[in-house]
Amino acid sequence: MIRRFSLTLGAALLSATLGLTAAQAHSELPELGTVASSTLSIDKESQIGDFYMRMLRGQLPIIHDPVMNEYLNDLGNRLVARADNVKTPFTFFLINNNEINAFAFFGGHVGVHTAILNEADNESELASVLGHEIAHVTQRHLARAIEAQKKTAPATVAGVIGSIILAMASPEAGIAALQSTLAISQQAQINYTRSNEKEADRIGIKTLAAAGFDPNAVPSFFGKMAAKYRFASKPPQMLLTHPLPESRVADARARAALYPYRPVPENLLFHLAKARVQVRYSKLDKDHALFLFDKQAKMGDPVVIDAAHYGKALTLLDMERFDEAEKELNALLAKNPQNLFYLDTAADILLMQKRPKEAIALLRQAQKLRPDNSVIEINLANVLLQTGQLKEARTLLEQQILLNKDSVVAYDLLSQVYRKMGLTAERHMVQAELLALSAGYGQAIEQLQYAYRQTKDNPLQKARIDARIKELRKSEQEMKSL
Repeated sequence: MIRRFSLTLGAALLSATLGLTAAQAHSELPELGTVASSTLSIDKESQIGDFYMRMLRGQLPIIHDPVMNEYLNDLGNRLVARADNVKTPFTFFLINNNEINAFAFFGGHVGVHTAILNEADNESELASVLGHEIAHVTQRHLARAIEAQKKTAPATVAGVIGSIILAMASPEAGIAALQSTLAISQQAQINYTRSNEKEADRIGIKTLAAAGFDPNAVPSFFGKMAAKYRFASKPPQMLLTHPLPESRVADARARAALYPYRPVPENLLFHLAKARVQVRYSKLDKDHALFLFDKQAKMGDPVVIDAAHYGKALTLLDMERFDEAEKELNALLAKNPQNLFYLDTAADILLMQKRPKEAIALLRQAQKLRPDNSVIEINLANVLLQTGQLKEARTLLEQQILLNKDSVVAYDLLSQVYRKMGLTAERHMVQAELLALSAGYGQAIEQLQYAYRQTKDNPLQKARIDARIKELRKSEQEMKSL
């Protein structure tokens, strides 16, 4: 559907990626909103961002992992709470990709490749990446770049926006076209994106410090990347499009030095998230992973040691050495029984050991202290589904969807519940929502039509289905009109 758009905005899209160019104390930049407001309203940006996110779900290996999503969004929103000019809610999501990159786009959506977690040594370094991307959104760099594009080349706003969507929704073709576009783009456009990156650097460091993180994490992360890829024959895409000269590291170091030194202790959740990425999403050899985690477990910092034991438990679980995995995890749970990473993995281990009653008891106890928590309730619903307790599983999942209408995992599990309950119409309705989350509006409408034909003697449900079909048709037309 979207391939009919032409790619005309390479520079504008690059302004929203984690280019990380030199931060400067003084830069000549337009006042926020004075340019962008003539092109796109905040409401329009949010609408475009929603369509954009739906397309990405259908094109990229987005990680739908409740515990990772909760961690990343808690971290990101801690930064958002201390950022200026926030106009929209923010959503942070992980992409399973070993290429170092992160990007932001309309409506407060921030994507982070798993490679970023692998490269970061501490939570402040990860936060430095998120802070940079948050600045791109709050400063409305995409909207401002669209306005700049209009001044240098004849293009409609719709065509320009379509170009961005094409490049992001079709990564392989889009990135190749993007490189070609950048090679022939006007110097004025390149300079404009560079100024955006400088602004994002400056504001990102300010936000990082305000949120209680170490601003020195910015030059630390810069320096690490510069050293790692200085002699690489094929540096990551981020550094190809936005080189990282020594002056950039020096500028970031000088800016960070303006803030008072404040030691930031190691954060357990960051190290647990990193271990989970290494085991679940980095295709690390299992024997090698055990060797690495055993080595880390001998280090002095207790946070790193606990994370190493967690990584070892995950690895042993994947190797089907369930009793050993349980031993590792039980020691961690004894110290921190409400830790969501531990609870999630403990439930998996107990299920694999065919001990679902113990998994249910563990999760119910956690639920009492943290009602409506997505990690706990989705895990509980999954165990209930596996053990045939479908009514309660249905209640939990329907509640989770009310709390988060974009929960792919909740919709998927609910579809399984409806299938086992013999609720054919309801299953088609849930499948329609899953398809709509990936911009598959035509297929979603077909599913709703199946549901309508399966619905008998229930005029209220038929009316709801009919109304939803109309909503999806309208959304499909609005997407095409962009």
